[in-house]
Amino acid sequence: MKQPKTGLTRRSILAGATALPLFSIATRRADAAEFELKYATGQDPTHPVNLRAKEALERIREATSGRVNIKLFPANQLGSDTDLLAQVRNGSVEFFNLSSLILSTFVPVSGITSVGFAFKNYEDVWKAMDGELGNFIRAEIAKTPIFTVSKIWDNGFRHVTSSTREIKTAADLKGFKVRVPAAPPLTSLFKALDAAPAPINFNEVYTALQTKVVEGQENPLAIIATARLYEVQKTCSLTGHVWDGYWVLGNKRAFQKLPADVQQIITRELDKSATDQRADVARLNTSLATDLKAKGISFLTVPQEDFRSKLASTGFYGEWKSKYGNAAWDLLEKVSGKLG
Repeated sequence: MKQPKTGLTRRSILAGATALPLFSIATRRADAAEFELKYATGQDPTHPVNLRAKEALERIREATSGRVNIKLFPANQLGSDTDLLAQVRNGSVEFFNLSSLILSTFVPVSGITSVGFAFKNYEDVWKAMDGELGNFIRAEIAKTPIFTVSKIWDNGFRHVTSSTREIKTAADLKGFKVRVPAAPPLTSLFKALDAAPAPINFNEVYTALQTKVVEGQENPLAIIATARLYEVQKTCSLTGHVWDGYWVLGNKRAFQKLPADVQQIITRELDKSATDQRADVARLNTSLATDLKAKGISFLTVPQEDFRSKLASTGFYGEWKSKYGNAAWDLLEKVSGKLG
């Protein structure tokens, strides 16, 4: 399908932070704004989630005639991901863009999107996340003080990078010290594959890799590029072991205080930017490997079936089915097929 044209180019997305300083991301205080709100993310200012969020916040301000001014705080300016999750829960931050993996520490079923090797491609991902499985997860999140403001955004399929060894088969992961988010599904996945996962907040990843606290990490290509992880890693194995998305979370109490028309505008514009951001990541996935090779990363194509077979030989799938429950697991397998 032909992608819609946008003002974004690979150059603009991956330009250095100096080309898009933090103060330009945070929207200017509007004159006589009736509602002043905060929108936090953990990603670099040049990442598509921030570029597209910035556009949405500008459209929201315009559509509300300046009544609503939402400031964007990227790159963990207001705290680590776990700190920010606490802040959106208590309302000190109204909106927060968070990986479903990390959200699983608070709403466990949100981690089901990242069951190892569940999704084979993006067609499967969007069928699940814009359909029954996504609706099920939304309902579980809404049982807490937070809720999902828009459709899910794309973080991407995750791949393993390393500074010490080439990961070509599942056996190469044995004892491999790999950084993972503070998310039980990924810790469990790499333990099942005999690696040595270390949960570390994203704002500490670069230093942990640089100082060899860990040998490698796993993230989508856009994160590897915008966070400059290629500076401290040598190889990238295209494992595609899990897919991960970003939920835009809102504090339920703060959102309900807004007029109904404002609520509708916020969701509408964030949904539009979510669609645009998905297209951005799709385009980037076709070009980033070339860019990263030029920056020194070597890419390794791996036999995914080898990793799947290793995982299926463990109790991994049975363990997570029991944790997520039959209802959620059945919705996942409607798309993924039988797991385990």
